[in-house]
Parts: sequence; structure tokens; C-alpha cells
Amino acid sequence: MQYTYQTSGTCSREIIFEIEDGKVKNVQFIGGCNGNLKGIGSLVEGMNVEEVISRLEGTTCGPKNTSCPDQLARALKKAQKRA
Repeated sequence: MQYTYQTSGTCSREIIFEIEDGKVKNVQFIGGCNGNLKGIGSLVEGMNVEEVISRLEGTTCGPKNTSCPDQLARALKKAQKRA
């Protein structure tokens, strides 16, 4: 199933991703640091949702209390609640 998450407090504006059989698929960040975010998407491709959340949750960016990876973790948690 495909999900869209509106980010908050980051340079990226939106995250689009899929969850299939408990695995993260096709992560796309809209806005933000293109190369870094493509890299994050590639690294988490096929990983278990819980593992991605565990690794990325709480990551900060400079003085911000969140980051694009943290926002992905939040998006995945929200998607789990909806499923």
C-alpha cells in the first residue's frame, strides 16, 4: 500500500513510500537534500518497517529536533497505525 506523509520541521516537504509484507519499498522524498535522501531511500529499501523505525527515529539535523530520517520513522509509525 502506498502512503504519503507531509513532513514538519525539515527541508523535505513530503515522503511517499510503500509498505508491502512488512517491508519498506519505493521511498521518495519531495524536496530536501536530493542525493542524501535518495541514499536513505536505497538503504532502507526492503528493510522491515520496525528495523527502519528503530534505526532512524530520533535522528536530528543540526539544531532541529527532527530530520528527514526521523520524519520517515514517524511516517512509518503512522502508517502502521492505519494498517
